[in-house]
Amino acid sequence: MSDPVVQWWRTSFGEEEIREIGDAIRAEHISQGPLTAEFEARFAAALDVPYAVATTSGSVALLMALMALGIGPGDEVIVPNRTFIATAHAALLLGSEVVLIDVRADIPVLDPARLEDAITPRTKAILPVHLNGRGADMQVVNTVAKEHGIGVIEDACQALFSKNQAGFLGTLSDIGCFSLGVTKLISTGQGGVAVTRNRETYEKLLLIRTHGVPDTFSGKFDRVGFNFKFTDLLASIGLVQLERVPQRLSHVKKVHSVYADAIVELPYLQLIPVDVGAGEVPLYVEVLCSKRDELIRFLESRHVQARPFLPDLHRSPHLNSAGEFPNSAVFSDQGLTLPCGPEQPLENVDRVVSLLPEYAYGNR
Repeated sequence: MSDPVVQWWRTSFGEEEIREIGDAIRAEHISQGPLTAEFEARFAAALDVPYAVATTSGSVALLMALMALGIGPGDEVIVPNRTFIATAHAALLLGSEVVLIDVRADIPVLDPARLEDAITPRTKAILPVHLNGRGADMQVVNTVAKEHGIGVIEDACQALFSKNQAGFLGTLSDIGCFSLGVTKLISTGQGGVAVTRNRETYEKLLLIRTHGVPDTFSGKFDRVGFNFKFTDLLASIGLVQLERVPQRLSHVKKVHSVYADAIVELPYLQLIPVDVGAGEVPLYVEVLCSKRDELIRFLESRHVQARPFLPDLHRSPHLNSAGEFPNSAVFSDQGLTLPCGPEQPLENVDRVVSLLPEYAYGNR
């Protein structure tokens, strides 16, 4: 019999989640209600912010955040060229224009040195993305934004509980957005959260989440919103998952450490840095390889999954982007994710690590 496939990502949902969902159903806590409120309160407390608003996905959290800041048709929103397409789509759905800028050469986060040149009179927001727990330079971003009177929304969908000296990523601007998708530190299957320190912004987010009103039976609709509500069924899962954060943080750091120790001996691989010592969380294990596709095929032949990075955003024709993005191109063309995740067995990681020198030996 062949070895079982090592999946690129492993998380888990267990008997506790099943029990809590059952309890929620028995208590008739189905749609958004008291469990959602409890989840929001605990989420906010864990990040040391006063306000959290749960919604259907990280993508929708970004959309709601832009709406709360009044972003609309004709406005420009600055987005790094290396991010998931959702960051750009949130702005496009509001009729705004996405202005892409390159990332840093050493890590795939927004290059703050390129901000000033990207700002025009139509710029209304900057969306720095903390990709794989790596913090964008929020001090520079916030300074530039304040000078120009524009908003800042952190896409922290891949950075839950990552932090720097100033605090948790996603809590250092007007609004921070998180994802609760399956490939995140904790998950409710689908889901997202927007957090803020501003009471007025929080109240806007609440209205946007429910068709612009505090109560859909009020009979008075005077601002735009939509049905972006969370559910108590999802919240019941989220409350269990929050309890697992300490163990999961420890595990993803251990996984990253095992790979890091092995990769230092493999010159054909370069680990893309995550500053774990400073508080950043290595959600994924990401590397650069000049023969990426060949390495992926080799691992696949050994029943191991690896995932290539998604292409740069400027390659999406509907974004109508111009310009050169040399730093982004390196990550787009050479980046891949090795098997990881908060429930990835360490024996799977050891198996992958044992195969990497075999590939090196066969490709000298």
